[in-house]
This record gives sequence, structure tokens and C-alpha cells, in this order.
Amino acid sequence: MGKILEKTLKDALKEDTITMGAKQVLNSVKNSKLIIMSKSVKKETFAKIEKDAKKEKVPLANFQGTSVALGKLCGLQFRISTISFTSLSDANIKSILKDIETEEKNEWFFTLNESLNETNFARR
Repeated sequence: MGKILEKTLKDALKEDTITMGAKQVLNSVKNSKLIIMSKSVKKETFAKIEKDAKKEKVPLANFQGTSVALGKLCGLQFRISTISFTSLSDANIKSILKDIETEEKNEWFFTLNESLNETNFARR
């Protein structure tokens, strides 16, 4: 994950401007500036948070790692499935979203190439 998100997470933790955990985030969507969810979030919970975020016009980003990876990115020793920032500049929001979008494209490209290589290997 990008350095921008990592730095922003650490700053938000120091300033106590972050909400962690799917239930806590779900209860505080109205106060959120940006919500980030890991791959570990259950589909039902994801759908609820996504619905509320759209309703409140809060940007939502998919973290490409697990809740363990998101916890480590925050510098914590436990899993975090979902986080929301309660105070964040528009510039930081745009930077984080762009960073995550770039990573998603890179992951898709890597997965596609990996699949093609497996297909070519199987043909030999």
C-alpha cells in the first residue's frame, strides 16, 4: 500500500481522528471523510457500509490487503477490517484514492499476467 495512506493513517492515529472496526465505522459514517475497507470485511457488512457511505456521499476505498495487513499498516498488533477518517483534507483524500486505484490496476495486471503464464505453461 502507498506511503501516502501509511503516513495519513499514522498521523490520524496520533491525532485521534480515525475510527476503527466495521461496527464503529458503520455507526459513524455521517462523521467520516473517507472509509477504507480490507478484503476481510464480510459481504453483508460491506454492503451496509457501502450503502450508508453512498447516502452520506463519503468516499469508499477497498484496501487490497487483509485486516491483518491493514492493522500492520496502522502500526498496530491486531486486525482492523475497516477504518474511517473523521478529519482529512480533500487533497489527502484524492491522493489516497488515486494511490489505491493505481494499486488495484497493478494487482489486476499482475493477476492477468499470472493467468496467461499459467495457460502458456500448461500448453507446452
